[in-house]
Amino acid sequence: MAAVRGLTAVALRVVTPWQRSRLLAASRGPRALREVSSSSPEAGEGQIHLTDSCVQRLLEITEGSEFLRLEVEGGGCSGFQYKFSLDTVINPDDRVFEKGGARVVVDSDSLAFVKGAHVDFSQELIRSSFQVLNNPQAQQGCSCGSSFSVKL
Repeated sequence: MAAVRGLTAVALRVVTPWQRSRLLAASRGPRALREVSSSSPEAGEGQIHLTDSCVQRLLEITEGSEFLRLEVEGGGCSGFQYKFSLDTVINPDDRVFEKGGARVVVDSDSLAFVKGAHVDFSQELIRSSFQVLNNPQAQQGCSCGSSFSVKL
């Protein structure tokens, strides 16, 4: 798998499996764009929105059956953090969001923490990275944008 083709280490980290139990335990206590979910017929419910820059970059870096996986795990300076990786395996609990031939896949546990958010690709002088923007499930985030706390 070509995990970091054209991206910096900050932009795309290969994700090791995270502990779902830790994430579940911690969860207790720009404009809208039109997307298609290939794994769920109900439009608008629990969607992830892909920006044009996200779609463009994914089409540049993915080959064949590769897609961008978005996961949420416990950690970071605000309690939870976003993890991006290129992947080729779709699991039974994954939701697939597609726009213009680009795909972003989110597992059902992570989707609860990012539903309604926008996935963007940002290019700056100091870094280029995929980012989660306008996450309605997040109360606040850190300055780098890679971690957040959830609304209770």
